[in-house]
Amino acid sequence: MTFSHFPKKLLHWYPQNKRDLPWRNTQNPYIIWLSEIILQQTRVAQGLPYFEEFVKHYPTVHDLANAPVEDVLRRWQGLGYYSRARNLHHCAQQVVEEFGGNFPDNYRSLLKLKGVGQYTAAAIASFAFKEKVAVLDGNVFRVLSRYFGLDTDISSPKGKRQFQELADELIPAQQPDEYNQAIMEFGALQCTPKKANCDQCPLQDSCYAYAHGQVEALPVKIKKTKVTTRAFLYHEINCGPHKIVKTRGPKDIWQGLTDFPLVEFSAPEKIELEHSTLFQELQAFKPIVDYKNEKTYKHILSHQKIFSNFVSLTIAAEKLDEVKKWADSKGYHCCDAAQLEALGKPQLIVRYLNDQK
Repeated sequence: MTFSHFPKKLLHWYPQNKRDLPWRNTQNPYIIWLSEIILQQTRVAQGLPYFEEFVKHYPTVHDLANAPVEDVLRRWQGLGYYSRARNLHHCAQQVVEEFGGNFPDNYRSLLKLKGVGQYTAAAIASFAFKEKVAVLDGNVFRVLSRYFGLDTDISSPKGKRQFQELADELIPAQQPDEYNQAIMEFGALQCTPKKANCDQCPLQDSCYAYAHGQVEALPVKIKKTKVTTRAFLYHEINCGPHKIVKTRGPKDIWQGLTDFPLVEFSAPEKIELEHSTLFQELQAFKPIVDYKNEKTYKHILSHQKIFSNFVSLTIAAEKLDEVKKWADSKGYHCCDAAQLEALGKPQLIVRYLNDQK
């Protein structure tokens, strides 16, 4: 099969099989950019409600730029990879302040935007402006690797260059937007990571991986993400209708989100209430303690496994002024239930709070 025949097959397959998704019915670069950021490392089924929520509350880039970052983080809650939300907000402000509210109309200029890498810039440039620039995501890597029999490690610089050169050679000048959508959708629906639908594949007769029994072996990705295990003991401190919370700082997970004061231990099995310096310090307020150490919350991130226990400490309401003064000295703050609900929180905290209802 020639290089020209490959895109023709995909362009024939796409209109008959594509999903009806809202960001495909527009050339508005804001809507396309918003969908691409939300769908990074997120399945369509999970990301679609978030996309609809963002479009509803922030219908234009100006609306998003003018929103408090706390509101953006709250609406992002549950999607994970919260740096995307912070970059989303920063990028919206950049588009408004530096480009008059208009997204740049070409690949090179789009790369200057905060949080916009090569893939996202290619997607916006081709979908919104029909620029002939090929997208390269996990779906595209998989389709190209299997069809052309490429076993270069896709996580290596050499592999990325090789696949980008091939993708750039294949993309047709007349329909770059349709082709990019087609090859990504083909990888998402037909040439899937596991249990690929090879029996009904229009590319089967000339697919290298199918002919050589290597569908499951390709693409090759050698680089492994090192996963660390962390153990948190959260302290839910209640005083009257208030809880003591903290905003997570930079250089760690969940930056800008709200959780409870915690003590980190070296391993889940090392978590012991009596060894918490914070718990010992709070004894000065004579709290009522509720600790169910058998209840452990597990949260999996791409590079970390979080194991958390929670201890609830209820302090008499008349001590609120003392508690607030103590909280301020620690960089914590008080909030009531309505305020806590409105704040962006890690999904781990949301699960715990839901369990208390």
